[in-house]
Amino acid sequence: MDVIFLLITGLIAGTLGGLLGIGGCVIMLPALAFLFNYPLPVAIGTTITAVILTASSGALGHLRLKNVDYSTAKVVALSGVLGSLIGSIAFFYIHIWLLNLILGFAFLYVSIRMVYEGVVRRIPENPGNVVPGSLRAKATIGFFIGIVTGVVGLGGGYALVPSFIYILGSPVKVAVGTSLASFLGMAVVSGAFKIYQGVVDLTAAISLGVGTVIGAQVGARLTRIVPSWFIKSVFGFVFLYVSLKFIWQGF
Repeated sequence: MDVIFLLITGLIAGTLGGLLGIGGCVIMLPALAFLFNYPLPVAIGTTITAVILTASSGALGHLRLKNVDYSTAKVVALSGVLGSLIGSIAFFYIHIWLLNLILGFAFLYVSIRMVYEGVVRRIPENPGNVVPGSLRAKATIGFFIGIVTGVVGLGGGYALVPSFIYILGSPVKVAVGTSLASFLGMAVVSGAFKIYQGVVDLTAAISLGVGTVIGAQVGARLTRIVPSWFIKSVFGFVFLYVSLKFIWQGF
């Protein structure tokens, strides 16, 4: 029965992720922690392992659509893998209260971004088919997001996409596609470390991953019907509550 509920959770996460342009991890992790009552380290490990399936499916889709800047993806992936190695090792030594605080502030950023984009009803759209910026800037972004990924188990999309768009001035579609292609290596490394550390429920991870892969296709189609700005506004306030709950538990 739990597998069915996890699959449904993955479907919801994937659908909202495809509709809003966010990673399913920002829905799966709080669901595991607060609805399914997983210990926080296991919720983190299971989420990042599930995201491997999500990122693989999304990256393949964007490769077909030619939304991937290969040169940027290579640099960010390599630096991100190095960062995720460091973050995954650090994860083993971080106390639960600190994990709660890190997650809380990470979700605080997500919630503020979603509320802003929902209220303003736009995100910047830049021309071109590549991610601008120097190799050093891209490597730095990949490295630090990789560290965060290794520690808190959130998919890189929540940080890579806005970094590409707002810092480097990337076109939105290219930012999303390149993010997924770049992040896959980080997810594999982080997931492998979490499995080795014994903090992954593989059955749950597979159920969630399969659900997100299916749900993402549904969400992509719903973008033609449901205005994403409205959904972003609503869920922005939901994630604001989630972030404050993580921070409260940390303190």
